Formats: sequence, structure tokens, C-alpha cells
Amino acid sequence: MKILVTGGLGFIGSNFIRYLLNNYSDIEIINLDSMSIGSNINNLKDIEEDERYNFIKGSITDYELIVDLINKSDVIVNFAAETHVDRSISNPKPFIESNVYGVFTILEAIRKHRPGIKLIHISTDEVYGEIIEGKFNEESRLKPSNPYSATKASADMLAVAYHRTYKLNIMITRASNNFGPYQFPEKLIPKTIIRAMHRMKIPVYGTGKNVRDWLYVVDNCRAIEYVMTKGYPGEIYNISAGNEVENIALVKKILRIMGLDDDFIEFVEDRPGHDLRYSIDSSKIREELGWRPKYTLDEALKETVEWYVSNKWWWEPLISEKVLHPTPWKLEW
Repeated sequence: MKILVTGGLGFIGSNFIRYLLNNYSDIEIINLDSMSIGSNINNLKDIEEDERYNFIKGSITDYELIVDLINKSDVIVNFAAETHVDRSISNPKPFIESNVYGVFTILEAIRKHRPGIKLIHISTDEVYGEIIEGKFNEESRLKPSNPYSATKASADMLAVAYHRTYKLNIMITRASNNFGPYQFPEKLIPKTIIRAMHRMKIPVYGTGKNVRDWLYVVDNCRAIEYVMTKGYPGEIYNISAGNEVENIALVKKILRIMGLDDDFIEFVEDRPGHDLRYSIDSSKIREELGWRPKYTLDEALKETVEWYVSNKWWWEPLISEKVLHPTPWKLEW
């Protein structure tokens, strides 16, 4: 089987490629990545020589390139996206170009050249917006709160429409907050770990009471594999671990693992449109496809901290005052 992975030098995409190569001997992977912010050639340094792996630098907005690559593939898994909320607040344009126009380009290429090919489109729980009580399911309305989530919701709606109108073989996954190795240092967990290693204050937005459900990236990779191999065309699958934690509690957990106290926490100005709580019901993928998370939050956090502590070579070239800034949404990107 030949799989086209777009955005495979990003955090989740690179973990997914490594997961597939470690668990399947009979696959070939083409990794298409534009190498924008968040992409890193070192994410897959350990598998560069694998004969089953081929990297191509390029954008999902390049129609002719997409047509060429889908004609060589059996499955497409689309991770390619601009993903950082704070940067989308400062400069939404790259998010529109990649997350909306890029997905449109893939859909048009499939419609005109490979209408039978399977597309797994990777989305996010943020398309639903915040929910104070209860959980969103796959039928819940989309109500995004920031430019990033709005562009992801737009892409989802295009994908659903292309399945409905053109009968394309499309499935969508919407996962809760991922964490783990190779996550770009601008994100909450790696930023907390790296700043703590430098004995810098840990910025926490507002009161720190915002709640997220944290999913270890390896469990998400397994879930995407389940959708790719067992999912049904036109279906949407929520993916969550049931690890709902306030941001302040999460930061404290990391500090405890690192042997530090709460004096390192610094409350900073909250970002605009910050959703208070995300929560999604993942019973559909559990009951219909049989997926379950394998990792607890505490053991996965411990593994993640240990990985960043042991892999300075990976993240040191990526950090800067801008990347580790306490309120990056105020900066020009």
C-alpha cells in the first residue's frame, strides 16, 4: 500500500509516519511537506534512509504536484495545516492559504483525477468551540472561536460537502489536544518543559482554569490507523483520551515531574477568544472501530518530559525569544 502523508514533518504527521513504518513492512510512504513553521526535517532523521520512505518538499496548494502524487498513492492522510492559535490571531492569512485553499486543492485534484482514492482529513476538536458542560459529538454544530479553528472548520465543511456531492471516499478525525515527542516548542507542554529547564517563569494564560482533554500522540496515531483501515466513507470520528485537566493543573504536574515548585508559575494576560473548555465524546470510534487509548496522562507526561530532557539536540535550534514568548499572540508573525 502506498500512502501519501501531507504535513509529515510536523508534530503529529511525523509521529504517524514513524508509527506506520514501525508497524507495517508492506507500505511505502510519500511525505509531502512545505517546511513552514512547525515542520522540522529532524523530526524524521532516524528514518531518512528507510527505502519505504520518500520526502518531497512542496505545498498542498500546488495543484499539479498534488495530482501527480495522488496518482502514485492508494491513501492520502492530510495533516498539512497551520496549527497555532496564537499565530493565527496575529496573522490569519497563512491559515487561510493552507487550511482552506490547500484542502480545496486536494479535494479538486481527487474529484478530477482519483475519485476513488481514500482521504483521511485530520481536523481538531477546536472546530466545535467551547462547551461549559457536557460533551460534543460528531453531530454537534461547529462554532469556532479563532482564525485557526475557523479555517479548520471551513476545511471540514468542504470535505463533508465533497463527499455528499461527489461521493468521494473521505473520513475526518477530530482529536483533542495532542502532546508528546517532536512537538514544536511554541506549544504549552514543550514550552513549559523547556522554560522550566532554563529556570524561566512558566506563563499561564488568565486564571489557568481553561480545560483541555490531553491525548498522547501515539494514541492518536493508533486512532488514525483505525480510521484508515476500518473507517467508513463520509464519517467523522472524535478522538479523545478522557484526560480533562485545567491548564494550571497540567503545568503543576510537569513541574512536579521536573522537581520544581509552583513559584515558577507566572499568570499572564489571556489571549483573545480563549475557549474555556473543550470536551468531545469519542464513544463512536471506541464502539464502532474498537479503538482505546493505551497511555494514562501521568505516564505519557513523564515520558514526554524525559524525551525533551534527553533530546536537546532536537529543540535547541528551534527555540528563540519569539517561540518561547509568554504572549505570542501579541507578536508579528
